[in-house]
Amino acid sequence: MIFTDTHTHLYSEAFDEDRDLAVKNAIAAGVERFFIPAIDSTYTQSMIALEQAFPDHMFLMTGLHPTHVKENYLEEIAHIEDMLKKHTYYAIGEIGIDLFWDKSFLKQQQEAFRMQIKIAKREKLPIVIHCRDAFDEVFEILEEEKADDLFGIFHCFTGSKAQALKAIGYNMKLGIGGVATFKNGKIDQFLKEIDLKHIVLETDAPYLAPTPYRGKRNESAFLVNIAEKMATIYDKSIADIAAITTTNSKEVFGI
Repeated sequence: MIFTDTHTHLYSEAFDEDRDLAVKNAIAAGVERFFIPAIDSTYTQSMIALEQAFPDHMFLMTGLHPTHVKENYLEEIAHIEDMLKKHTYYAIGEIGIDLFWDKSFLKQQQEAFRMQIKIAKREKLPIVIHCRDAFDEVFEILEEEKADDLFGIFHCFTGSKAQALKAIGYNMKLGIGGVATFKNGKIDQFLKEIDLKHIVLETDAPYLAPTPYRGKRNESAFLVNIAEKMATIYDKSIADIAAITTTNSKEVFGI
């Protein structure tokens, strides 16, 4: 039984004291594939170091996180272009729009999102979308850019059923994480109406730990708790959830 964590920040400072142990605990729990989203250029080397430490398990993305889109965003995009020439990446992400913390860079976020979508199309890579308080803005750009060669994952999906179906219509899988286990998470109320072929699992570690670890540092090992919740929602075995969602991840990332 192999699980795939399609979104985990294992290079985060939150793991500086016990990173190797956190990875080994996850592998022992059956989580053998880890897809690692980028934030900005300051994390590039720590991401590569993580990949070098666990080369059979770590698969890197490159991209500029929307909350890190600042005045220098064009330099960050140039760094992405440079790294694509030097290193193997499996997605452009995480990218998108975040209006929860700060709306002052909305135009730059929109431009960075468009530019990175175009890079993904050119490189024939999936995108991994971060969307917070910005469904309308994200969907507007996806509508502009929609094409058969635009596909990927709507990371940490927490929207409505209508928004879920809209995202799927843009060739996006739904990344389901700890929120599905929360009492007030809401998405568990309609997920069963979404075909499992559209679902991938993620932790977003060290953030959004699932029940019963809510409020603590999240770990990739806790993906199993999310899978248990999905098994209940879909009335399937955990082994089935692991197999189907891992197959879906391979469809997205090509590996």
